[in-house]
Order: sequence, then structure tokens, then C-alpha cells
Amino acid sequence: MSGSEQPLDPVAQARRAELKRRWEALAERVAAAARAAGRDPAELTIIAVTKTWPVSDVVHLLSLGVLDIGENRAQELAAKLAEIEESATRNPGEPAPRWHFIGQLQRNKAALVGRSCHAMHTLDRVELIAPLARAASAQGHRLEVFLQLSLDGDPRRGGMSEDAIAALSDQVAQAPSLRLAGLMAVPPLGGDPRAAFRRLRAASERLVRSHPGSVAISAGMSSDLEEAVSEGATHLRIGTGLMGSRP
Repeated sequence: MSGSEQPLDPVAQARRAELKRRWEALAERVAAAARAAGRDPAELTIIAVTKTWPVSDVVHLLSLGVLDIGENRAQELAAKLAEIEESATRNPGEPAPRWHFIGQLQRNKAALVGRSCHAMHTLDRVELIAPLARAASAQGHRLEVFLQLSLDGDPRRGGMSEDAIAALSDQVAQAPSLRLAGLMAVPPLGGDPRAAFRRLRAASERLVRSHPGSVAISAGMSSDLEEAVSEGATHLRIGTGLMGSRP
């Protein structure tokens, strides 16, 4: 807490303490999964998914050193961006989050993500490339982009076929303000997550052959992070396992 911050009230203190306990337990769970897979826990990025939770929770997480924050709705992201900026003004020295957009994105919201986010995890349409790239360029930074692979063919869950990814990856790689990070996927509902993540890993290996720097894999949530880590996930998107059950 910086010298200009006001002490937390009892309710806020209790919530921060709860998030601290949950974060420490989650970090140990992820580390254990990495060790079981023969991997270095430092290779893994845990993204705290704060959708529907108040911005006060984001502030608590930042104070705990949790800087990678995920949102899946552009409207909620915009509101939290404004509140975090206001909080930073009141509390100089407050750490800044690295925002990850992890939901389906409408074209008219692409500029918001391009200028404000560290990474976009769900690119699955060519028409998003130009507005994302323009906004990132105007902001003077490079946006990390994950292409979403569909593992079930359900258009309501986003994603595309591996054939489509091959074409889209070339276009992303040609945009100077975008960096092709790798692939993202969610396992089919009711399916075997380990088998799904094995397919994702194989697709990632094929992508890396044509784009050697695109080694990241965004996969794994609260219920299946061990399976994801065992199949090479580098970015884990954790909501309930960190934040608790939503009201």
C-alpha cells in the first residue's frame, strides 16, 4: 500500500485476504502441475479472469502482484479500464495490469482491445486484424495475438479450423503492430480435456514450423489446468479457482 492510499475497510480487508489465500493455493497447484509434467513453473502465465467481479478485486490482485488480468466482454473491459485509471491517479505507484482479452470480439470493439490490451486470445476472423493493428499502432505498442482453434466446430464458442488458421496466421504475421503469439482453444463440453489439449498441442507444433516464434498455447481453466499444463499450455485462464464462485 502506498503512502497516499487509505486503509482498507474490514470488508475489503477480508476480500483481499481471501484472494491472497486463493492466489497462493493456485500458484502452488500450477507449480505442482508443472513439476509433474517435467516443466519449469516459471514458463507459465496465470491470467486472473475477473469477468463479472468488481474492479476492487482487480485492485486487490494488483496489490498482490497478480498483473495478468483477463476479461471476456469489451463493455466490462472498458468500464474497468476507466476505473483502474482513476484508481491509479488517486494512488500513484499502483502497478498497472496487463489486460488479456479472452472473449468473442465484435469488430466495432476491436480498437478498444488493440489500444488497451497486452494480448488478444480469441482471434478467429480476418476482419479483426486491421482494426486491431491500427489501434495498437496508434498506441505505439505490439499486441500479442492468439489464434483460436475450434475443437468442436461449434460457432457459438468461437474458433476456426486448422486450415483457416494457416491462412490467418500469415496475415497476422505481416502486421507490424501485431505479434503472433500462438494458439488458444477451449475443450469440447463434456469431452476429455487431455485429448482436446493434445490436439491443440499438435496444431501448435504445426504452426511453429511456419511461424517459429508462435510457441505460446493459451489453454486450461480452473477444472482442467493440470491436463493443459501436461500438454504444453503456457497461459492459463483461471476464474473460479482464483476468484471463487460468482454470485
